[in-house]
Amino acid sequence: MSARAPAFSDSDIRFYRKRLLAWYAHHARDLPWRKSDDPYHIWVSEIMLQQTRVDQAQPYFERFMAAFPTLQDLAEADLDNVLVAWEGLGYYSRARNLHKAAKRIAESHAGRLPDDYEALRALPGIGPYTAAAVLSIAFSQPYGVLDGNVIRVLTRLACISDEASSTKTKRVLQKLSDDLVAPDAPGAFNQAMMELGATVCTPQNPRCDVCPVLKRCGARATDKVAFFPVLKKKDPVPHYDIAVGILENETGELLIQRRPEEGLLGGLWEFPGGKRESDEPLHATCVREFREEFGVEVIIDRPVMTLSHAYSHFKITLHAFKCRIRSGIPSSRSNLSLRWVAIDALNAFAFPRANRKLIDRLIEERQAPSLFDL
Repeated sequence: MSARAPAFSDSDIRFYRKRLLAWYAHHARDLPWRKSDDPYHIWVSEIMLQQTRVDQAQPYFERFMAAFPTLQDLAEADLDNVLVAWEGLGYYSRARNLHKAAKRIAESHAGRLPDDYEALRALPGIGPYTAAAVLSIAFSQPYGVLDGNVIRVLTRLACISDEASSTKTKRVLQKLSDDLVAPDAPGAFNQAMMELGATVCTPQNPRCDVCPVLKRCGARATDKVAFFPVLKKKDPVPHYDIAVGILENETGELLIQRRPEEGLLGGLWEFPGGKRESDEPLHATCVREFREEFGVEVIIDRPVMTLSHAYSHFKITLHAFKCRIRSGIPSSRSNLSLRWVAIDALNAFAFPRANRKLIDRLIEERQAPSLFDL
């Protein structure tokens, strides 16, 4: 069936609604955000789940709610505290947008999450999926959701053989989702579709034998479940070597810098450094970065550690060096915030995961007994 053809009959729609709602009532996972009807809780959970699996998001949701129990608490919080609560969850623009949106809601919507589609879409970080999810789950409005799980379910049910991420195909899939959503239980139906994709209609080894809508699945009927959804071929993932300096002053404090709020890892703190240039020795990268970015000459004392980390679109190998100032006073030429911070105080700042592993190593080194203690 092509993406241009209607996929489901009225009989299909009635069948899917009845079977999925009954299945969800008995098989829904016990998740903290499903125990609340507070739109704030539902909104935060949906933002977290945009790029994160349920099992990964759950402890972060509980920690975030403990730190910011209400929307007003989040609106009044300092961004650094928000990022610390989010640290490790990744895709930090979600946290920054959540914070910005909370402030706007407090200022322009009397502290209440809007129940209007256009008003929600106007808030930072809320796209079509999140708006539909919040409106259906928190406000019982009949908007169909379209995330990765739902796309997989729909393309298999309807045998949609067009590339799933294309704009044209997504329009068709959104129409199917809107047609299917149960008007009397839109939140439960949307969650049933997502739950089916997450626990039964999985990317690999789907559990077709326990699927509640198996009898009307086009992919299973044609023995082509593994063919759907049709995905775009991924480009090779680039890799970069990054050299950073652990620069210590006379009192034992370490220099950290804050990344610009916009862009990758925006608003987080990190140890200064940068990308290795072609054929450049890694220790020379560290020296060059301090010269170019901070106007100081440093001496490399020793390597600290090397670690690898993968982001969504690239991978890095981080090489850390202990260093000290030969001449000059650090001053950011990019107008970034700089701080000298004691090792014990670093936990008060939000760092990318790779930097956090580096901090753990520095703490271990400091706590290790010296030869004089043995």
